[in-house]
Amino acid sequence: MAHHIDRREFLAVAAAGMAMGLSRTSYGQAPFKHTLHKALIGKPTEGYLTKIKEAGFEGVEAPIAAPAEAEKGRAIAEKLGMRIHSVLRGWAKFNSPKPEEVEGSIKTTEKALLAAQAYGADDILLVPCRIGGKGLAMPQPWEFRIQFDEKTGHLTSVVEGDNSKYKDYIQAHDHATDTSKAAIERLIPIAEKAGVVIAVENVWNNLWVEPHLCANFVDSFQSKWVRAYFDIGNHVKYCPPEKWVKVLGKRIVRCHVKDFKLNDDGHGGKFVNIRDGSVNWPALRKALDDVGYAGWMTIEGSGKLSMEERSKRLDLILAGK
Repeated sequence: MAHHIDRREFLAVAAAGMAMGLSRTSYGQAPFKHTLHKALIGKPTEGYLTKIKEAGFEGVEAPIAAPAEAEKGRAIAEKLGMRIHSVLRGWAKFNSPKPEEVEGSIKTTEKALLAAQAYGADDILLVPCRIGGKGLAMPQPWEFRIQFDEKTGHLTSVVEGDNSKYKDYIQAHDHATDTSKAAIERLIPIAEKAGVVIAVENVWNNLWVEPHLCANFVDSFQSKWVRAYFDIGNHVKYCPPEKWVKVLGKRIVRCHVKDFKLNDDGHGGKFVNIRDGSVNWPALRKALDDVGYAGWMTIEGSGKLSMEERSKRLDLILAGK
């Protein structure tokens, strides 16, 4: 669900840009068909929103809040000509063996949907569950060669050759897929009533680590209220992020902007400040434009950089540099 800023928002952003000595073309998006919008993660207080606006950001991804508090945040954002575009729901435990934890996760997600509605946000970020832990053998990121049943989303193999070593992982993955589907299907009517998309993200939770598998999971709901939240840095260790974008395509409703630097051998690595890692930003920007993405680019991390430096680096990314 792309958000197109209205005239009031546009003027506010343009004014902020001119105050910084920038023109509208400083965003460098002229060669691209689709304009992207700049955001950070944070609580939408007047002080915080004023500060990030001065640094050149247009909006924010906010935490879960009671509807009354979210409405106050929305009023502050609107007064400043900004936007609360998403709610950070985060981790859920839909695959927990404890029914009370599953129900608790569903209730928290309901609260996130209602908060998003009150904020005027378009979606919530949801990580359905995670698998892993001691004793569960899993392939290394570069070893994955996933095959799966398109009807069920169940894995048939995760590496080439003998998969017996990963039998427990495959079973845990299939269980997580089934329980996540069941929980999200319960939440779709609430999302529809609130007018808020459930944007599913995989965050090093060892699920849907291959783009076609992730796309299959989103498509399994056959609902416009379930889409994909794509975190650029999280996927570097599996394959180039632009490949994910090409496969997920219009399923992508939001993007987190992070960077990850691979080791010299291409295996493993660490998160780094944006533009200091292994992401091919020109290729990534072109891929987003090719699939028609015209939404928000929200920086996650890079907190050691000043807001102004983060804004400058994001401008370069939006310019395809």
